[in-house]
Amino acid sequence: MFYILIPFLSGFALSASLIMAIGAQNLFVLRQGLKKEHIGAIVLFCGLSDALLITLGVSGIGAFLSKIPQLSKIFTLAGFLFLSYYSIMALRRAMKSEDSLNLSKGHSVSLAKALFTVAAFTWLNPHVYIDTVFLMGTAASAQPYSLRPIFGIGASAASFVWFFALGYAARFLQPIFQHPRSWQRLDILTGSVMLFLAFLLLWQGILHPFLSL
Repeated sequence: MFYILIPFLSGFALSASLIMAIGAQNLFVLRQGLKKEHIGAIVLFCGLSDALLITLGVSGIGAFLSKIPQLSKIFTLAGFLFLSYYSIMALRRAMKSEDSLNLSKGHSVSLAKALFTVAAFTWLNPHVYIDTVFLMGTAASAQPYSLRPIFGIGASAASFVWFFALGYAARFLQPIFQHPRSWQRLDILTGSVMLFLAFLLLWQGILHPFLSL
């Protein structure tokens, strides 16, 4: 049992350390959790997506995909455009009147739109592939072959625990967000972080390699 527990905990700890950083996906899950809107479907989607990507990495597909640099550039550009658009939308919300930020006055989104948004945050972010497919795949390769699936299960479990905790624990912050000013500050933080991530993606994925030639 202890022999199996070590790779499980190793995968869990590595995945948790990577996923807990503030990013576009986490901020979106937090916002939906505060609104208590489609949170079950959203956190399940995030957990399943991570599990799929981690499985791809542990199975060795990450090494194959790393040999296709054009694929990374496509995702980088798509991620830059999407994050830039969403950051502008968040900053526009922050500039609206305080009354328009009150949750009791609407601003709900459909399940389809919520899932589309979180899917874009998940699958158009090259860093997701770096963390889950490439890095987790590399770490798994250090494990004995028979224990790599256990490592992957531990890593996937960390994603499910984190997203469900973030989504459902967000409601305990709701008293703070009864005040429209708090939503305004969250939108400013969201827009600023996503705009920074957008240009960081562009720099790391396209501009820096090009200027280094």
